Amino acid sequence: MRSRYAPLLLALLGFALFAGIAFWRAQQPLSLEQPQVQDRVVIAAPILLALYGGDRFLAADLETMRLAATGIQDGQSDTNYLIRAQQVVAQLNGCHEDNYYLANGLLTWGGAVSEGSQVLRAAVQCRTWDFAPAFFYGINLAFFQRDIAEAQRILELGAQRSPENAAGLRKLAVMLQAETFADEKLALNYLLQQRDAASDPKLRDMLDKRVVRLQGLVTLRQAQRRFEAENGVLTRLEQLVEAGLLPALPDDPLRLGYELREGTIILKKLKIAGMEDQS
Repeated sequence: MRSRYAPLLLALLGFALFAGIAFWRAQQPLSLEQPQVQDRVVIAAPILLALYGGDRFLAADLETMRLAATGIQDGQSDTNYLIRAQQVVAQLNGCHEDNYYLANGLLTWGGAVSEGSQVLRAAVQCRTWDFAPAFFYGINLAFFQRDIAEAQRILELGAQRSPENAAGLRKLAVMLQAETFADEKLALNYLLQQRDAASDPKLRDMLDKRVVRLQGLVTLRQAQRRFEAENGVLTRLEQLVEAGLLPALPDDPLRLGYELREGTIILKKLKIAGMEDQS
């Protein structure tokens, strides 16, 4: 009889122990500290190369899968680990597509701009058939580092690699330079020169729309100066029409329009969450 009930007694004892521990744990105060992502080991590229029998492509593939699976935990990214791991992958195979995509998203846009740029530069040099690394790198150079000249050079490199996207990339390079002019008339003159010099009809059409849009801004600002000389501060764009200074507000070929912000008429731009406050 004793041996028959022994398993049942052990099970009941185990359950009682579990219930007691659970009850005790429930009485403990909750910790508000967020779990910390611990730094991880990154094996140097020469050692990985030896471990995988000299196959640098296999080593890069497996290391990329590892960092993609382990670089983010509990909603936190281990930036130090990602930086070192992605640089190792770039040393093994600068052409690795997943690596430069991850570097652009997790490093550059995660605050590690120079480290992400290092991976993108390797991809630009290696992937001579692919315009995407040049596009990402050019945008980052302009947006984060304000290096417009280098951004234009990289975007032109991307345009040479992708005939179907060449016009868009070259238009972007022109607009980056145009936005550096503080005076709208100087910017307009620059755009007119670039439009008239463009040999690609598609690029010329793109730039022509920007010319018309900027001409509208010049017209509005000239009317604003005349209005404020006679009537005081302008508070609404429609006042320019109501005062007879313009027959109508200029049409924007891009359908974004114009706005009055802090007393200055500006071009409306697409709003992208998280980017407006970047400096």
